[in-house]
Amino acid sequence: MQKSNTDWRSIIFRGVESDELDYKAAQNWHRLSRAGRAKFVRHCIAMANTKGGYVVVGVGEDSNGQPALYTGLTEEESSSFDPTDVGNFINRFADPAIDFTIERPVIDGKRYAVFVIRRFHNIPHVCTSSCENELMLGTFYIRTPDASSRPAYRSSEIHALLQRAMRNQREMLGRMIRGILYEDHSMQENFQQSRFAEEISHAWNFFCKHCGRTPHKTFRLSLAVEPSEYIAEKFSLSELKNHVQEAFLLFPDPVFMSDSDLNNAYFTNVSLRTLAPDQNRCWQLYQSGLFYFAGLFPLKEGGVSYRLILQFFAEATKFLAQLYDLLGYSEDLLNLQVSIRDVENIPLTDVPFRTDDFEFVCRIPEISFKVERSAADLSASPSAHAVYLIKKCCERFNLPEGRHRDLQKDVSRCQTRE
Repeated sequence: MQKSNTDWRSIIFRGVESDELDYKAAQNWHRLSRAGRAKFVRHCIAMANTKGGYVVVGVGEDSNGQPALYTGLTEEESSSFDPTDVGNFINRFADPAIDFTIERPVIDGKRYAVFVIRRFHNIPHVCTSSCENELMLGTFYIRTPDASSRPAYRSSEIHALLQRAMRNQREMLGRMIRGILYEDHSMQENFQQSRFAEEISHAWNFFCKHCGRTPHKTFRLSLAVEPSEYIAEKFSLSELKNHVQEAFLLFPDPVFMSDSDLNNAYFTNVSLRTLAPDQNRCWQLYQSGLFYFAGLFPLKEGGVSYRLILQFFAEATKFLAQLYDLLGYSEDLLNLQVSIRDVENIPLTDVPFRTDDFEFVCRIPEISFKVERSAADLSASPSAHAVYLIKKCCERFNLPEGRHRDLQKDVSRCQTRE
C-alpha cells in the first residue's frame, strides 16, 4: 500500500472495489446510525488484517451498482469525519488499535474523505464488542478479493493471520537479541532518526499536497525540531494542544503562527495539525515531541525578503523556547533542521542597509542546515539563537556576517511586540 505521495485521483476514480479499496456514498458521520458506523469499523478491521487499504467516502453507485457517481462531500459532511471522533469510535471495537488516518483530498473541485488504513504490524486486530448485526465479539475480520469484509472462517485464512503475526514477532525478537548481544547503540540511533524522518516526510508530503504553489514566484521554508529520543506516544493529544496554547504568543502580522492557526488546529491520529486558510502555511506537533513547520512565501521584488527571514526566526525561536520548556525538555538536546527551497539564483532583498555596490544571491537550489540546542539554552536567550539562525541563512546568500546592522536589537524588538 502506498503511504506517501499518494495518487488520490487514481484511487478515487479506479471505479472497482477490491481487497484494498471500498467506496461509500456521500454521508455525514454524525448522522449515521450505530449500524452505519459499525460498517466502517468492519471495513477498517478487515483491511488492517489483510493488506491495508482505502475507504473512499463521496462516491455513490450508478444504476448498474458501479461506484461511478463522484459527488464528493459538502463542507458539513467533510468536517464530520473528524479523525479524533471517528478514531475513538472505531478503535473502541478493535484490539489492538488500528493504525489509520483520514485524508480529505480535493479532486476536480470536489472534496472526499479517505480512510488510509495500514496493515497490522505485530498481532491481528480482533473485534472486541458486538454491534447491531454488523460486528461480532471475538471475530477476526478479513478483506477478500471480491471486496467483502467478512469473518475469517477458513483454516487457511486463520493460518495466514497467525503466520504473519508469528513472523512479525520473530523479527522483533531477533532485533532485540541482536541489540543485546552486540550492544549496537548505532542501531537504536538509526531507528530513532528513521522514525523522526518518517514523521517529517509525512508532514512535508501533506503540506505539498495542500499548498497553493505559484511557480517561480515563491520559496518554501521549513523548520523541524526533533527531541533527542523517539517515543511514539510520549504526549497525549490534549497535552499537545494545551502546551501549544500556553506557549503561543500573539504578534502583529505574524509570519510563523497566528491565532487563527490555533482556532483551526485539529487532531490527527498522531499529531496536532493546522493548515492556514490560504493553504500556504502548515505546522504539526506530533505525540513524539517532533514539531514541524512548512510555509510557502512570496518573493519580494524578485527575491527572498531579509525582513521576513528576520521576523520568522524571531517569532519561531520565542515560541519554540516556551513550548519545549513546557513539554519538559529543558535539559535535553533538540535538533533544529532548517530548509529553504527554490532559491537558486534568487537574491536577498529588502535588506535594511545599502546594497548598491553588491547583490547578495544564493547559488544553490536549497539552503539546509542543522543546529543542536537545549530547550534551556533557547529559553535563556531566544533572541541570540534567532540571530544565529538568521545569519546562517544569510550566509547562503553570500551576505557576510559583518554586514548585518543592529540585528540583535531588531530581533529583540520583534520578540517583544506582542
